[in-house]
Amino acid sequence: MTFDRRYVDSLFEAGSRELPLASLAPLMEGTMTVSALEKIAALACIRCARRYPAGSVIDSRGCPACRAVAPSNLQVVYSEESLTARRWPGGAGQRWSRYENFLPVSAAEMVSLGEETTPLVLGQRIGESIRCPQLFFKQESRNPTWSHKDRFSFVAVSHARKIGARTVATASTGNAGASLAAYAAKAGLPCVVLTSQAASGLMTEQIKRYGAMVVPLPEGRQRWPVLEEGVRRLGWYATSPFAAPVIGSHPVGIEGYKTIAYEVYEQLGDKVPEWIVVPTAYGDVLAGIFRGFQDLVDLGLAAKTPKLVAAEIYGSLVHSLGQAGDAVAEVERDHDTRAISIWCVQSSFQALQALRASGGQAVRVGDNDLINLQNELARTEGILGELSSVTALAAARELRERGDIKADDTVVCLLTGSGMKDLDLTTVPDGSVHGLEGNLTSALSYLAQEYGYVPS
Repeated sequence: MTFDRRYVDSLFEAGSRELPLASLAPLMEGTMTVSALEKIAALACIRCARRYPAGSVIDSRGCPACRAVAPSNLQVVYSEESLTARRWPGGAGQRWSRYENFLPVSAAEMVSLGEETTPLVLGQRIGESIRCPQLFFKQESRNPTWSHKDRFSFVAVSHARKIGARTVATASTGNAGASLAAYAAKAGLPCVVLTSQAASGLMTEQIKRYGAMVVPLPEGRQRWPVLEEGVRRLGWYATSPFAAPVIGSHPVGIEGYKTIAYEVYEQLGDKVPEWIVVPTAYGDVLAGIFRGFQDLVDLGLAAKTPKLVAAEIYGSLVHSLGQAGDAVAEVERDHDTRAISIWCVQSSFQALQALRASGGQAVRVGDNDLINLQNELARTEGILGELSSVTALAAARELRERGDIKADDTVVCLLTGSGMKDLDLTTVPDGSVHGLEGNLTSALSYLAQEYGYVPS
């Protein structure tokens, strides 16, 4: 691929990036395929509803008309033909492709790793301990790369290949990078992951094993300007934000999160839970889940959406919900956190909008007791969740203690990733040395001393 840098710069002069994909054709040896955008009629601002062409280059600053007021992400507007063709799949079926009428790519265009419906498990023992007997866990660790990000990458990479993108790229410290790398590998697309030297070693290694080109920059904030220039000069298809304040990720990919709502509805016997609790940074999952349940309302399958809850580390949305207007607060990073997947200090308007529209709440859980809660979940329910995902359980527990969640409410906690992802960040060596001998007597002595185990 060859590029004329002066031509690219002329396209983006005055900071404008609302350009049709066809405008980038002269950049490449060959052309992008833009005729396959028939399912997407336009991209619309989630705040002011202003529409932009379906083939617009995604600008990480969001809607140009709203930047000075409340930077806002765009969302997919489906064509009339696509909306007319919508039918609820119903009945048997496990693959995400069965929801193709509700997604921006068709089944034939989807880049698949064999993804299927993830389990919805009743947390009976831990539910009893917090007096919430209808507490369920949606186990996103059962996705192909062990996190919820696969739902995003599944759609984003399918769309990237569909429109003829040559390279996909993201700024990520873990799950998003691993997921994008895996789906890019399946699609045969080069993948660039800009990460931080502070990222989990296990997650970085997972990204590399999928064949992505990993760039470990000294500081996390350096990733965004590099990604922005890659989009501007090289035509990278960027799936993550690359400007602040963050508006959210690529709007086409966010559509993939709607499938969580569809699955939960079906797994509960065609019912909508009272609450869904989501570990939250920039609110991509909140926005997607809300749109999914809104689809069910529009189809007449549900009377209302669940109340969404954002589980946060630093509390940007907690503060913002208490204020009038659309501004999203930037709060203080008053402690270091091991829950690095959701460590942002400023969330997004799309998250705030989803919470308000659903009548939901935000809970700041911090890091207090998270590792203990992670261990409790594993020991009582057999579920080892990534530390960030355990914030959903912490938030549900707090809302139950406050009386906001009632005893007979159905509550779904989204466990976004596997605890195997960040064991290097959450394991604390005890440094002890044990003088065990190779016999049962010695083993029983050790079991009694370490675990209080005395066989009956």
